[in-house]
Amino acid sequence: MWCQVFPDSPSWNDPETDINLKLPVQRDLFLVAELDNNIIGTAMAGFDGHRGWVYYVAVKPEYRRQGIGRALMLSVEQGLTRIGCTKLNLQVRSSNEKTVEFYKSLGYNIEDRISMGKLL
Repeated sequence: MWCQVFPDSPSWNDPETDINLKLPVQRDLFLVAELDNNIIGTAMAGFDGHRGWVYYVAVKPEYRRQGIGRALMLSVEQGLTRIGCTKLNLQVRSSNEKTVEFYKSLGYNIEDRISMGKLL
């Protein structure tokens, strides 16, 4: 599903590898929405003791605008709150205006930050 929803993901974001790395770590923060035994949405989050992060919030295109993404995010927020997280961060590509609007509708704000990364 991630290959369909995120067709432009960089090669280092291999879905199978990412899932296998996530499952042993805070497995309860890897959420999957299913309908008739078909995966229709996901959200993957983590908490490092300081901040929470959410990744791979995805809903198959034909199931969007039905509250699935909102329900996944609410579950992520509740799960992180239960383990003591007080702030959740996420990143969205600046060109992805629809997704920015989705998160704004959930109460998220654009923060003045520079995102940096390094491949290891």
